[in-house]
Amino acid sequence: MRKYSGVVSRSVMASRRTVAAGLVAVVAAAGAIAMGDAGTADAARNFYTPPSKYDATPGSVIRSQHSDLLLQIPGVKGQWPGTATRMMYTSTLQNGKPTAVTGTVVEPTARWTGKGERPTVVVGPGTVGQGDQCAGSKMMNFPLTVDVTKPSIGVNYTAPEMYLMLLNGVRVVITDYVGMGTPGVHTYVNRLESGHAMLDAARAGLKVAKASKDAPVAFSGYSQGGGAAASAAELAATYASDLNVKATYAGAPPADLSKVITKIDGTFIAGGIGYAINGLDARYPALDAILKKETNAQGKRALHDTATQCIGDSGLAFGFQRTNQWTRTGESLASVIKRYPEVQKMIDDQRIGSLKPNAPVLLSTGVNDDVIPTGQVVTLYKDWHKQGADVKLTRDYTPPIFPGLVVNHAVPMLTKLLPATSFLLTEFNR
Repeated sequence: MRKYSGVVSRSVMASRRTVAAGLVAVVAAAGAIAMGDAGTADAARNFYTPPSKYDATPGSVIRSQHSDLLLQIPGVKGQWPGTATRMMYTSTLQNGKPTAVTGTVVEPTARWTGKGERPTVVVGPGTVGQGDQCAGSKMMNFPLTVDVTKPSIGVNYTAPEMYLMLLNGVRVVITDYVGMGTPGVHTYVNRLESGHAMLDAARAGLKVAKASKDAPVAFSGYSQGGGAAASAAELAATYASDLNVKATYAGAPPADLSKVITKIDGTFIAGGIGYAINGLDARYPALDAILKKETNAQGKRALHDTATQCIGDSGLAFGFQRTNQWTRTGESLASVIKRYPEVQKMIDDQRIGSLKPNAPVLLSTGVNDDVIPTGQVVTLYKDWHKQGADVKLTRDYTPPIFPGLVVNHAVPMLTKLLPATSFLLTEFNR
């Protein structure tokens, strides 16, 4: 088993003060609201609409444009913490067809002082919603936006992880995932499409940065992002063997949706169940008739509304609701699923852990996580360990704090941030 300690890298040690200053700036700025004008909105819509024809090769760059980061002055080159480029790239749907996905590449101003060529970390964002307005690449210059036409509030909270990497001279690529910003339904927690989006973001990001094809790559994410990172880790050997994968950090990954759906039910982010069902419905035609049969008017409204909401919108609209309020029989959605083997098969298709990662993986879980069950993370660890994978599991022991408010899910995201960064930097330097 590989070993690592708290914050091993000298570059991480040297940057602690800068990190703190950067995070303070991010948090302070997040208290304000950004509202784009009509011209900005039109430009964004045009960028996120794929051309009628594009290179179907996974990882191809379809288009790109400059994107300002938080607190940067437009038009000034070489600003801290790096130069961002919004990109559209080719990925693959679960049926093998090509699709256009968007994301962001950030080239750091800080030098990479570690071993070899500058490495790249691909970040999978946590749950931000299912509406196109929630795409992280639309909020790189400000982490909070309001769309008064819906209305909707979008939040991009990838900044702490991104800035830590940039401060250490690591290139960062962030995917928006399939159907987030681009046409179609965002296939939330779809195992294949999440993993493909991460792996193809790495390929496209290296091209945008004009880096070598075999430059070191790692994957990182928490919650939904942890699932995407974990999926990328186990798909890398078969789907993207051309990538030089060095490591993966997967925090609180939803590796088994059958367990996660039950846990989330009745919490502040119960609307996330709507995201998952909508994503499944978009890929499995047989599900539609079952949903029409089993859901009542409230359930149909929940599925319809969550499809265009950000996570804050869903929390306000459906927070603390139980899915037995959404069904005709008064059963929970989890119970309804058990009555339909074909739906259970759809859920099982998303199970992570059947393939062996080709590089070291660090998993993390909060033992009292109130939305992502710790048991299914432990099972993922065991599944990979049995296959001989180089995998380590770390736990957060924060005691229960207002269960259902997602506090015990959010706290471990922060407590494991530095250890996760240290792990990735250590693997880059081996």
